[in-house]
Amino acid sequence: MNRTRLKPENIERVIVRGTNWVGDAIMTIPALREIRRILPNAKITLATRSWSQGIFAGADFVDEIMSVDTPGNRAVSISRQVSEWRSKRFELAILFQNAFQAALIARLAGVPHRIGYATDGRGFLLTSPLTVPIWRKNRHEVFYYLNIAAELEQKLSGTTSVPDHQPSISLNLAMDRLETARQTLLKEGAASGVPNIALVPGSTNSRAKRWPAARYAKLGDLLSQRLSANILLIGAPDELDVSQEVAALMTEPSVMLTGKTSLADAVAVLGVSDAVVTNDTGPAHIAAALDRPTVVIFGPTDPATTRPFSDLAVVVRDPPDCAPCMLRDCPIDHRCMTAIDPVAIYEKVLEIMNRK
Repeated sequence: MNRTRLKPENIERVIVRGTNWVGDAIMTIPALREIRRILPNAKITLATRSWSQGIFAGADFVDEIMSVDTPGNRAVSISRQVSEWRSKRFELAILFQNAFQAALIARLAGVPHRIGYATDGRGFLLTSPLTVPIWRKNRHEVFYYLNIAAELEQKLSGTTSVPDHQPSISLNLAMDRLETARQTLLKEGAASGVPNIALVPGSTNSRAKRWPAARYAKLGDLLSQRLSANILLIGAPDELDVSQEVAALMTEPSVMLTGKTSLADAVAVLGVSDAVVTNDTGPAHIAAALDRPTVVIFGPTDPATTRPFSDLAVVVRDPPDCAPCMLRDCPIDHRCMTAIDPVAIYEKVLEIMNRK
């Protein structure tokens, strides 16, 4: 990967620049597992947003998590990251993030070996610039990141076995985190001894991804009445308005957790949920990684490449001719989402719970 052949046994310190979105972060898990297999003796540092602690804490495929949150002046932020990376004396930088800045920081920090896709005009900053696969738009995003691991192994050893492994996005949570989540639910008014079903009606980066609040409310009532389930409303603080709308439209009580939990706490709540219904957003991928029965409602986005990568995650969609449009706001009547009926989602929940 450089003029000097780098052998796996000589790599002691690796920096992996992770992605900036929760769902994308989950989709890098198989590649992270492969990097651990390829470099079993290296200390692997994952550089990503601070929220990643809530997902990757305790993971066996990374040794350290480094925050790359960048408030304030961009130049100051880059300088801080360069200094931190240089102090760690990394021998290898693996860039999952596609941005120019990630490669610039690795180069300025003096990391001698740098591998990633030659996107955003950054190929000259990489010692191993990779061509974006021609199949990217037709295969799941998991394989986009796995391809980096395969290319790394090929360059290190002359061969790769990455394609021979069945990708796994599984995450395991410590028992104390799960027990804390159960106690949190009880304190928030959830009943004990009945199913916990989480609804995630928001979507931080796209209003077009949101199934209407009235449909979520109808679904919540069906699940509460027919299964005697606790209905848990989960989301980020900026999604509180839609969760409150769902709660107000329900005739049955719900447990409002939106905006009350950190991401780490929300992950644990998903871990003790018997089923999760969500839009195409980060918690869909988290729930799938935790092996929870998950129903994901798709509208403007393409499930072929970004669906949760799990046999226990089912996609529900009724696409019109204009889907997938990938727009963040629907310019017409949101028909891709309004065509989906709450009864159909209720039946999918029952089906996936029975499968589990």
